[in-house]
Amino acid sequence: MGIELHINGKIIDNDTSSSIFELSNKASIRIPSSCNKSGKCKECVIEIEQGAHLLAATTQYEAHLNDNFRLACQCYINEGKGAVSCHTLQRGSFKIETGTFHSKAKNDLDCFDPVVTKNNSEVFLEGSYIATVATDSSIYGIAIDLGTTTIVMRLINLEDGEFISTSSFENPLRFAGSDVMSRIQYNTENKGNDLQRVLVRYISLEIEKLPVLGNEIFEIVVAANPTMRDLFFGIDVYSIGQMPYKSLTEIELEKGERDFTDVFSTPKKIKLPIHPKARIYGLPLISGHVGADTAACLLAINIFESNSPVVLMDIGTNTEIIIGTKDCLIAASCPAGPAFEGGGVDCGVPGIDGAIEKINISQEGTVYLQVIGSGRPVGICGSGLIDVLSELLKNNLMDSFGLFNDKGAFVLNEDPLIYISEKDVNELAQAKGATIAGFNVALKKSGIMLSEISVCYVAGGFGRYIDIEKSQNIGFLPLLPKNKMNQIGNGTIEGATIALLSQSKRSKLRNFVKEINHVNLEIDPHFFDYFVDGCQFRKQE
Repeated sequence: MGIELHINGKIIDNDTSSSIFELSNKASIRIPSSCNKSGKCKECVIEIEQGAHLLAATTQYEAHLNDNFRLACQCYINEGKGAVSCHTLQRGSFKIETGTFHSKAKNDLDCFDPVVTKNNSEVFLEGSYIATVATDSSIYGIAIDLGTTTIVMRLINLEDGEFISTSSFENPLRFAGSDVMSRIQYNTENKGNDLQRVLVRYISLEIEKLPVLGNEIFEIVVAANPTMRDLFFGIDVYSIGQMPYKSLTEIELEKGERDFTDVFSTPKKIKLPIHPKARIYGLPLISGHVGADTAACLLAINIFESNSPVVLMDIGTNTEIIIGTKDCLIAASCPAGPAFEGGGVDCGVPGIDGAIEKINISQEGTVYLQVIGSGRPVGICGSGLIDVLSELLKNNLMDSFGLFNDKGAFVLNEDPLIYISEKDVNELAQAKGATIAGFNVALKKSGIMLSEISVCYVAGGFGRYIDIEKSQNIGFLPLLPKNKMNQIGNGTIEGATIALLSQSKRSKLRNFVKEINHVNLEIDPHFFDYFVDGCQFRKQE
């Protein structure tokens, strides 16, 4: 028996004379590439999960990658025995929050006025003619939530607001690091827009799967944090990684070289398979690491109508906090890191099929698990991590400092082995500490008492599925009455959808975000004290 090859969990017929790229193609597994397998485009990155020692040595074209990642076109299997297991950078669909709109968003919006319109056979962009299509055909747009960990895409009919499809997949840039600062460093050290090319190619593959022709898509609206947005549009992100952490678009705004921080591009420039006259639009940033994803959430909660104090917590790799009313808002970005999205935790995974999402532990120590997709567990996602921390604390299996009573790890599942260790808990404690510290600093800056908050919106795909009570028990969320906690799910994709379908709402937002006050947590004298306190697992009284 030779070497058994697994790609994306599928057993592939192995041929040592062919690269993994060629073997994938034969098995109808698509890996992006635009350089005819020469290694120059650097798009065909794969992650080696098992059997790296059975592969041929790396080539000069792979010098930018660490040991877990290879270029599929440069990767050959040696002779021998054993197994090689690898994944493309798109590990399948995620658990998607479908959103609050009905099947036709036109019925939910108080102002339905898309930028792209159609009159008989003529298509117009902001009132200017751009194309002719068949009279009986439809025109479409795509809203994209370009998250650090997960990408969500929603295809919408621009004539009536009907939702056609929604899909999600893991952000393929994990080979450059799981957080934005790592990706900024990678992009700075490796010139040539590698990250943009990989990102765009995977999005292109997803567009090609849609149930409409690419030539029928006339606008894409992108909502993302500053780093992901600017990487996508090919804007240098170096300045976002340096104090005061501002996008080049913010710096240009301050210099008077532009009026807003939103960005525009074309399919030709970015190389997306949609109508050549289409527009690609990136929503405006707020400030620093508080980006267009948070701006989109403000559209989703209709912040323009908020007269009483509200809180928005957009929970993710970077958690953004907004506190105040429509007349005065305070914003902060919390460097939570990827722990609650599976990064840096031994058995942590994103919200993919097989992820443990709910956990209960009985007084007798019996563990009860709920798995996404109801199949075999593969790891623990964010909501499951919240649950296990709360359950360990409740059953006195862990103290408030995250120390286990009698062992260094707690086993949740024997086969396959899935556990949580004290090292994992430490990672989660720091992520939690940064989140609640950012909240406390922003609250203090706002001058608003916790009791005055009328509603706390918890946004994000992860935020939609966490247990509020368990989150409060470990001090991850502020201690507000349950009737004031509103889990809105993926507010970013909702806001991107609103911007796609309402030119007036989009215009209002780009002016509104310029008035939001940003708090730099790094220089706040209270942040460290709040952080240390927040790292403990107890309610935030």
